[in-house]
Amino acid sequence: MSWFKQLWHNSREKGLYYEQQAEQYLKQYGLTAIGRNYLCQYGELDLIMREGQTLVFVEVKFRKNKLRGGANYALSKQKQQRLRRTIAHYLAEKKLSNQAMRIDYVAITGELNSEINWFKNVY
Repeated sequence: MSWFKQLWHNSREKGLYYEQQAEQYLKQYGLTAIGRNYLCQYGELDLIMREGQTLVFVEVKFRKNKLRGGANYALSKQKQQRLRRTIAHYLAEKKLSNQAMRIDYVAITGELNSEINWFKNVY
């Protein structure tokens, strides 16, 4: 395996690990997991959860330190646009219309004693 593929593989594993951390965190607050890592031509949805009757799409970002604001400031405008297109695709594919929904953002900063910040209804 080339060093590039190995690096990507390790990065992917790290991403999955922090998505699991975010999912467990949100479950503590009453959300129920519906799905994870939904992929389509527009992008990926990290977590799909439900809170009551509301479908909650969760973007998870991890940063190892607080340089440049840490994970709290890692959600770019470009990523937000991809998220909206991906969510529209998901809703169409699942034939969900008139569904109450929101988009949340979970920012995890720090590898040891991670700081988790949950931002509800970010757009």
